[in-house]
Formats: sequence, C-alpha cells, structure tokens
Amino acid sequence: MKEMAEKTLEDIPGVGPAIADKLREAGYTEIMAIAVAAPKDLAETCEIGEKKAMDIIEGAKLVADIGGFETGDVIQQRRAAVSKLTTGSKAFDELLGGGLESQSITEFFGEFGSCKTQVCFQLAVNATLPEEKGGLDSDVIIIDTENTFRPERITQMCNYLGVDPDETLKRIHIARAFNSQHQVLLVDKALELAKDIKVRLMIVDSLTSHFRSEYLGRGALAERQQILNRHMHDLLNFATVNNAVIAVTNQVASKPDAFFGDPTRPIGGHVVGHTATFRIYLRKGKAGKRIARLIDSPNMPEGEAVFMVTENGITD
Repeated sequence: MKEMAEKTLEDIPGVGPAIADKLREAGYTEIMAIAVAAPKDLAETCEIGEKKAMDIIEGAKLVADIGGFETGDVIQQRRAAVSKLTTGSKAFDELLGGGLESQSITEFFGEFGSCKTQVCFQLAVNATLPEEKGGLDSDVIIIDTENTFRPERITQMCNYLGVDPDETLKRIHIARAFNSQHQVLLVDKALELAKDIKVRLMIVDSLTSHFRSEYLGRGALAERQQILNRHMHDLLNFATVNNAVIAVTNQVASKPDAFFGDPTRPIGGHVVGHTATFRIYLRKGKAGKRIARLIDSPNMPEGEAVFMVTENGITD
C-alpha cells in the first residue's frame, strides 16, 4: 500500500486527470485538504456539481483513512506528531500543558490593553526558534485586521533572545485584512503559501473586529455567524493539514456576570466558543502584571498564570 505522501489526487475514486486538474487549479493539492472540505465550497470553487463534490470528499476520506471509528491507541500515536510552542513564560506554558498545541486553535480574549497583540508578537518570534528552544523552526503567517503589526517590537524581542531580527522578520509574512471577506480569503492564500514554505504558526489579530463592525443588528446575526463559522473551520483545516498552531485574538463585549463575575464576554458566541480548542482570558493585574485564565480546554484544568510584559517580551 502506498504511503499517504506518495498518493496523488488521481488515487481518489472517481477523480480522473481532468477533475484532478480542476482541483489543483482551485488550490486543492492535498488529499487531506479535500477530505475535510465542505461539499458546497468544493463544488463552487472547482465548478463541479455538489453531488460530485460529495463523492470526491468521501473518496478522499477513504484514501486518507479518516472519517471512521478508530481505537484510542491509534489516535494516541497520531497525537505524537503534535508540537508545543512556548509563550516565553514557564507559568503560562504550564497552564497550557507545555505551550500552545499544534492542530488546534487557541483563542486569547480580553479588554483593550490586556496584551493580546503582545502575546502574538512573542509567539511569532518564538515560532522561528529551533524546536529545542520551544519553537517550531518555521515561518509565520499573520492576518492583521487592525493594522497593529510593529516590526520594531519584533526587533526588541529578538535582541533579548539573541537572534537576528532581520532574519526573523523575513520569516514572518503579514497580510492586512481590509474587511471580513478579505480576511476569509487570506486563509486560502495562506494555504497556497504553505505549499512552498514551512508554516507552523498562523495568527489572526483580531478574529472578530471586522465581523463586529460590518454585521450590525440582530437581522445580520445569522449571516455573520455563518461566515464566521466557515472561517473558523478553514483555520482548523489549516492547522490539521500543516500540523500548525493557530492563535487568534478576540474582543469582548460588556455584559454583567458573563464570566466568573467579570463584566466581559468574548465576541462570536457559540461558533467561536465551540471551534476554539483552548480559550484564554487575559486581564491586567497589579504592578504591570498580566493574568491568563484558561477558560476552556479538552485536557487541561481551569487555572491561572501570572506573567509580565516587558520591553524584552513575555516573561515570568
């Protein structure tokens, strides 16, 4: 039996050279990407019927050997490929079981000034570090929706770590998202970029700002949640296909007693809440300290970690 790496799109039942060419032209070059695609999206992108798209997806699942029942030990073996990315703080890493997990979405939410973007800057620098230093030895993609990326901040963090700022900045690829539709499209562009370079971290800062400003009122809520749901699953697909860490920031809306007596709650409702693997609430502490509270995780208990944001970056 061929290894997955050796299999081509033509190995999918019902996919001949013509269909394979359409799939590749549409950006579907990996069998796993087809296996986790939505039938409607595949049909529209490749200009094929939705029934044909469903058949192709089912065939891809068979070839990729996903979608059926598996025993726990098989899943345990597959999870051996999961990597951990350090935050720069030992206490913060311990809260997450060793750092941010690949093949997952980690959501950081909090009020203005709670250091969400600073955490993302540190993650971007750390991801370029060798694995023995808690990094991923990879390039980084940042989808910047609020024009907050600052290369001089990356330089400060690099200087403290003793790494070349110029070389690090060359490995960080930033795209400014001008609206929610552009934001969604950039994930597809990121998948294309990840075919040519090793990308193990994608950051979206912030996840919800465009959706919040463009879809106003209850009448637009259903459409907003539908697009946001697709966006979240596209991010999860990127994480799965590239064994990547996904880090997103989220804004909060005032609402009394929404979270443990604190008058804030993350934007996006159940769509974001159910798709994010780890949810972390960031808030200011005393004397410049920051507090990270793990709200939701599939395997770690709720808890808090205290860390500092200094000129050097994220530290204990």
